[in-house]
Amino acid sequence: MALLAIDVGNTQTALGLFEGNELAVHKRLATEPMRTGDEMGVLLRSLLDLEGLEGISLATSVPLLLRAYNEVAAQLATAILILGPGTRTGMPIRYDDPREVGPDRIANAVAARERYGAPAIVVDFGTSTNFDIVSSEGEYGGGGVAPGVEIAMDARFARAARLFEVHFGEPPSVIGKTTASGLQSGLVYGFAGQVDAIVDRVREELGADAPAIATGGLAELIAPHAHTIERVDPFLTLEGLRLVWERNK
Repeated sequence: MALLAIDVGNTQTALGLFEGNELAVHKRLATEPMRTGDEMGVLLRSLLDLEGLEGISLATSVPLLLRAYNEVAAQLATAILILGPGTRTGMPIRYDDPREVGPDRIANAVAARERYGAPAIVVDFGTSTNFDIVSSEGEYGGGGVAPGVEIAMDARFARAARLFEVHFGEPPSVIGKTTASGLQSGLVYGFAGQVDAIVDRVREELGADAPAIATGGLAELIAPHAHTIERVDPFLTLEGLRLVWERNK
């Protein structure tokens, strides 16, 4: 039996079709909050073979799409698990109000503890850059949220009339010789420096040299330039959704 894991972010949606414990197929698409259940069903069927689906494990930062995904589950005659307050995760949430923690952040922490042990630090490069902490006791210990790469670039272009949009790519050098390479340098090395500063401080507070794992759409671009990042795990959130599904069967 197959499981469909879906991580709906504000900008992009990651899809993962698991066969047992193995991620067999993965896709990424733009998040469109106004899609209907019928549209979503057609789109998912065009991307994935959903025959014999056991269920859907869903984390969404876009509440407007909850109805659409519930309708998709009904169309497919399959169960759906929506990660949120009250879902069994096997991980205590040490947060003043656990309802404030995004479900993707919990999924990341669950998967990080399973794959890399505790303590651990997850850096998720999405619409925002999320830092999520697994404590030495294996609990979700909170974290930090910084503006994401795309948000920073959009704000820069909106407020600087002479700047133009550039490709999200690795700069040829730190010292840019063109406006484009200068923007790329500021983007890549600026965010890498931000990651290093925050991870170093988190390690100080933990009193442990916790491994830092990068995930998210732009992790492959930024992580190689951050000395604190030890691993890139692009499907960490999907793996967390699979684990949560297993713990709620």
